Amino acid sequence: MSIEWTDTISAAAAALSAIAAGGAWWAARRSAATAETLASLERDRRHEDLTPEIRLSLTGRFGNNGSITVHLAGPDSLGDLTSVELEMVNDDMDHRVLNPTPEFTQEDSDAHVWRPFRFVPGIDGADENGRRTGKMPLAVGRGRPFAVERKQPGHWMEGPVATRWQNRYVGLPIRVRVTCRRSDESWVLARELENPSL
Repeated sequence: MSIEWTDTISAAAAALSAIAAGGAWWAARRSAATAETLASLERDRRHEDLTPEIRLSLTGRFGNNGSITVHLAGPDSLGDLTSVELEMVNDDMDHRVLNPTPEFTQEDSDAHVWRPFRFVPGIDGADENGRRTGKMPLAVGRGRPFAVERKQPGHWMEGPVATRWQNRYVGLPIRVRVTCRRSDESWVLARELENPSL
C-alpha cells in the first residue's frame, strides 16, 4: 500500500493549521488577560487620582462643645460626593474587659468612645454613642460642620479615675476616619486634628 505525497502534504498542512489555530487562540487569550490587567490598573489609577482632598478643622468651640468642619477641597474632577460619614477612632489601648461586673461590661467598653471628643448623639445623624455621624452629601469646594462635645468619663469611672479622664488625652490628637462615597466608588481616609487644651 502506498501513501501518496498529496495525502502526506494535506495531513501536514492540517496539523500545521491546527498548531497555528492553537497558537492564535493562546495569543488571543493572553492578549485579553493583558487588556484586562491594563484596564484594572487604569481604573485603580483613576480611583487614586480622584481621592477626595478632605480637610478637617475643629471650629466653633465654646466650653465643652464645638464642631468638626469637613471641607472638600478637591480634586475638581471629582465633583460632588454622594455622602461623607465621620467616625471617631479609639486610642491604641486594648479595651477588653477582663473582669466584667454588672456596672462595667464588655458592651459598655465597646460603646464607649475612647477619645477626648465624640459626636453629639442625635445631631447630624450621629449614633447614640457619638462614635459615627450620619451620611451627608458634600459639594466640592464646600464644607460642613458636625457637632462634637468633650467625652465625659464612663458611668463606671469613679473618683480619681473620673477626674483624670480628660488628662489622659492631653497632647494626643483627635483621630477621625472619613468615609467618602460617590455613586459606587468609596474612599476611607484617616485624619488627625490637634486636641486643644482644656
